[in-house]
Amino acid sequence: MPAASAKKDMQVVRDPSVFHTKKPLHMAVGMFDGVHIGHQAVVESAIHAARARGDMAGVLTFSPHPSQILRPQNPTLLIQTEEQKEERLRLMGLDLLAWQTFTLELAAVPAREYVRKLKARFPGLASMHVGENFRFGKGREGDISTMLSAALEQSVHVISIERVRYDGEPVSSTRIRALLADGHIAEANSLLGYNYYCTGNVQRGRQLGHKLGFPTLNIRWEPQCRPRLGVYAVRVSRAGEEESAALPGVANYGLRPTVETNVSDPLLETHLLAPCPFGPGDELRVEWLHFIRPEKQFATVEILKSQIAEDCRQATEMANNGNAQELS
Repeated sequence: MPAASAKKDMQVVRDPSVFHTKKPLHMAVGMFDGVHIGHQAVVESAIHAARARGDMAGVLTFSPHPSQILRPQNPTLLIQTEEQKEERLRLMGLDLLAWQTFTLELAAVPAREYVRKLKARFPGLASMHVGENFRFGKGREGDISTMLSAALEQSVHVISIERVRYDGEPVSSTRIRALLADGHIAEANSLLGYNYYCTGNVQRGRQLGHKLGFPTLNIRWEPQCRPRLGVYAVRVSRAGEEESAALPGVANYGLRPTVETNVSDPLLETHLLAPCPFGPGDELRVEWLHFIRPEKQFATVEILKSQIAEDCRQATEMANNGNAQELS
């Protein structure tokens, strides 16, 4: 669980040439896409080290993802936006978030030289916290052993965090991406340590849901890593509101094949299971809780209406049962 449940001041810097801190700095280093429970363990290690000594806790992360520079023809599709990553890290109670632009020049820095450069950029660096499988430097030649010896020369401690496991397997961003693609949203949430979510502004639609008797809030949302197309039980709130304000709903993320043709970009349509206080222009947060069924084309609109009613019934049942399991 995060080390803090409420937001606090977190200084955000990008590509600092030299960043001086008033106190020693304990920094977690990594890509941290998803800020899942494995990442949280690494970040918490830095936070605990800082709090025990009255020092500063920080994170160094990278943008864009290294794959976008090193293999642009096949980049890693990210779970989160940078804004979402920043939000999750802020909630953990950090003092500093440092973004490092990933370039070919950075990728070419030898591993031992990278540690020296990091210390020069952050003179107050007292400790580095990384996952046990962390690799860095030119050709990813640097491992924990390399970091330990290079950091010793800079009087910096290195703390390597054992990988967190779930159901016997290591938690990783790659594993979560696969779960999202397969529609296993509840399991993905368990690995994330929070509910997968997206944000976006409500757009005026063609009122197709209203004509069917199930008015929807339409959000044009374009994630890099797309969840499986289908119907989900969700919770909806205004962006920035407390979690307790979220309302239950049923969402379809897909191409709407029964009522649309020649559509290539999925749309997120959410029908609330309570009176709807939202409208066009509102920025909403949609938390994805359970997968109900895959999207499919129905023979008639009447069959579609009947299925939506059943989807709403199942989503209502899930909302009333916090331990509900995903449906296959």
